[in-house]
Amino acid sequence: MTATKGYAAQDAKTDLAPWDFERREVGPHDVQFDIHFCGVCHSDLHQIKNDWGEGIFPMVPGHEIVGKVIKVGSHVKKFKVGDLAGTGCLVDSCRTCENCQEGLEQFCLNGMTGTYNSLEQDGKTPTYGGYSKTIVVHEDFVLHVSDKLPLDAVAPLLCAGITTYSPLRHWKVGKGHKLAVLGLGGLGHMAVKFGVSFGAEVTVLSTSPEKEADAKKLGAHKFVVTKDEAQMKEVAGYFDFILDTVSALHDLNAYLSLLRVNGVHICVGVPPTPYQLHAFSLIGGRRSLAGSLIGGLPETQEMLDYCAEQNIVSDIELIDIKDIDAAFERMVKGDVRYRFVIDIATL
Repeated sequence: MTATKGYAAQDAKTDLAPWDFERREVGPHDVQFDIHFCGVCHSDLHQIKNDWGEGIFPMVPGHEIVGKVIKVGSHVKKFKVGDLAGTGCLVDSCRTCENCQEGLEQFCLNGMTGTYNSLEQDGKTPTYGGYSKTIVVHEDFVLHVSDKLPLDAVAPLLCAGITTYSPLRHWKVGKGHKLAVLGLGGLGHMAVKFGVSFGAEVTVLSTSPEKEADAKKLGAHKFVVTKDEAQMKEVAGYFDFILDTVSALHDLNAYLSLLRVNGVHICVGVPPTPYQLHAFSLIGGRRSLAGSLIGGLPETQEMLDYCAEQNIVSDIELIDIKDIDAAFERMVKGDVRYRFVIDIATL
């Protein structure tokens, strides 16, 4: 085993604090890379607080991980020492089911292994995430990261990036489409960048009027304050797609009314309580309510390569790891433009 350091929650009621633990030794097909930066995702806080079910503690969060390879197994072919590398929301899957075979490991029929708060495929060994010095991952779940982009701003692409890239690609959103991005946070700002890059007309729907300047700076063509009834009425039946990034409780019915006939409302945010949905919100325009979960390994690599070609990264605020709890508080208040990233050198 390899000794390392991290920041962990010992239970759902305590703050994160330094914790020494062990990673497995590098196996024949494993890659070990020292973590340089790790993004802070809202799901980190949800899982620490048991919002999505009972967690596995101690818990080391973090699944937007980038760094440099320091060791590779004897059978590793895709990486060498010194390469830049990244790992996102999953570190393993069964690899044999239909979905895994199609590069949709996030939908593994036998249960994918999350980067943290999960169990390895042996069903008993906990995984620990990127709020730590180093990580060991099977090479199939390690991604190549370009040296053309600032590494700290690449980190959030491993979750916020792929979470928004994947549904836009799946529904072939692009030129000629009117796309609404609901919520301008860590996910939303990436959705705007991708939507604009793909050629869609992009409108940001937000409760915060003060975010309009930021939305336009990111490339959005229009901005709608959702608390303003007149503005909402102006865009009724207007959009082909709504990408819903909001993780707080909100009324789906109000937003579904903004879709054209055959429009699609795609959920990628996860509110803490179930949606309340009226059937007429769907059948009134043959509208669809859909969801999407990150992306598989091939698509995540495709996204990273696309970002390198198009010079797309996240807008970040780099923080010291000792400030993580203050960052969580600010994140809940929406006080971040638009993703915190931990400088692991401060650990």
